[in-house]
Amino acid sequence: MAKFSIRPERSSLHGSFSRDFQPIMTIDSGDTVCFSTLDAGWGLGPFSAPGIRKRFEPRERLRDGGHALCGPIAIRGAEPGMTLAVRINEIQTGAWGWNSAGGFPHPINQSLGIAEGEQFHLNWTLDANSMVGTSDKGHKVALRPFMGVMGMPPDEPGIHSTFPPRFCGGNMDCKELIAGSTLYLPISIKNGLFSVGDGHALQGDGEVGVPAVECPMEVVDLTFSVDENVRIAMPRAKTPTAWVTMGFHEDLNEASIIALDGMLTLMNELFGYERKEALALASLVVDMRITQMVNGVRGVHAVLPHGSIG
Repeated sequence: MAKFSIRPERSSLHGSFSRDFQPIMTIDSGDTVCFSTLDAGWGLGPFSAPGIRKRFEPRERLRDGGHALCGPIAIRGAEPGMTLAVRINEIQTGAWGWNSAGGFPHPINQSLGIAEGEQFHLNWTLDANSMVGTSDKGHKVALRPFMGVMGMPPDEPGIHSTFPPRFCGGNMDCKELIAGSTLYLPISIKNGLFSVGDGHALQGDGEVGVPAVECPMEVVDLTFSVDENVRIAMPRAKTPTAWVTMGFHEDLNEASIIALDGMLTLMNELFGYERKEALALASLVVDMRITQMVNGVRGVHAVLPHGSIG
């Protein structure tokens, strides 16, 4: 199996999804790609003041309007209806990050009465060895890095925003997708065209302030495998501690049902439970968590800890 490296440069960066993008690389199932990524906002360094920093240029207004993503990667043998397994081998943050709250008209900010005035901004120094982040105001947090965006374009013409998560992945913002996890995504187009970006050094379920600790990543080491026998409708993952199924919808209740439906299907595959039995047991051992509530399309993930039933 081969291993490749990709760094963020004009030829490897884009800020949208499209089935029409040309791949920057074509790999075989089983190959590994080690990415370095910019932060979601195309930053080349920390903020010198709120809203002020150097960003990657040049950029195209439509193609580069969203999160800074690296890719797309084509995977030979990937066909619509198959499943792409993305093994997350290692994630290492860069040396800095940032987050903020309030100061712009997001629905959460408006509901909380903090949409007006300046943003509250924090610059973070990130230590990838101690796994500790320290803000410029002295806060300290334990880091738990993951990638906010991992996904492929839908089989629809045109340019597609990076902001809403979709059935084929994208801006899922699921904090469970740490190193040691495998993400499973439905493939919607030939060769997949996978992209990654939006590094988070730390995020709580919900991502309630809108940004997490947004940061560049020095290492995002991913192994790609195509499975023609597994058919799924929405993303799922196997993490070091649990199975996870995901649901996305503008309505949080609908997103919950989609995630729960995926969990019942998974429990049937794993244990042979029919749906009523699976739901009875899910009521005891499955946790329903709000993945994020800030991207227009809300996310919910259902979590089944390993070993919780037998």
